[in-house]
Amino acid sequence: MFRYMKVISAFAICLASLVSFAAPSSAQENPVTAIDIALEPDATMIQHALDANARLLKAFPKGFALDETHHPHISLLQQFVRMADLDKVYAAADKVFAREKPTSWKLKAFKYYYIPSPPVGLAGIVVQPTPDLHKLQEKLIHAIAPFTTKGGSSAAFVTDDGGRDIQPFLIEYVANFVKIAAGKKFNPHVTIGVGTETYLNEMLAEPFEAFTFSPVGASVYQLGSFGTARKELKAFMLKP
Repeated sequence: MFRYMKVISAFAICLASLVSFAAPSSAQENPVTAIDIALEPDATMIQHALDANARLLKAFPKGFALDETHHPHISLLQQFVRMADLDKVYAAADKVFAREKPTSWKLKAFKYYYIPSPPVGLAGIVVQPTPDLHKLQEKLIHAIAPFTTKGGSSAAFVTDDGGRDIQPFLIEYVANFVKIAAGKKFNPHVTIGVGTETYLNEMLAEPFEAFTFSPVGASVYQLGSFGTARKELKAFMLKP
């Protein structure tokens, strides 16, 4: 638990120095890459996330926009994997998704939240955990385990600044994701951007009109600064 709190505290500290992102570069030459296996939300969730992101950017222009290199998504598993095993990772994940039917799920978005780092915070729309989500995450953890490694560095991420924009806490977070962000600690959400704490507190105090949505796909992304889904590596077709 102490290790987990150190990671979260470091994450909060790093948020305070958030700057705008430039065009992404690739870490394909590195033998290890940082991946995010994620569910793709439908148009209903995408629109809510974009609306909230636009609202945050208007109040805090130094934040980041949700776009083609910052994909709205629900993270299921983040890990370091060997580049040489990526095709095996895709095949293993595809088998898991083939046995599930996420597109038939009705998920509930029920509140905003944020990770504070005075005077700003990283915000998201929280999704109510379900037995189906937990089961899918658990199956992916077991399927990908043979291909994971602890040897990740900033070179494993999509970087805009030669790795200097990749926070040390993020490297530790990905390496320890199964311990600190899975199972009972799983907090499914869609990140919506950055705002000042004052503004985010106002948002959280407003009534949140819960809504339902469904996954429409699944993907593997290469992670970037602050754990954003920067580069799509593989898209999966989900059974209806």
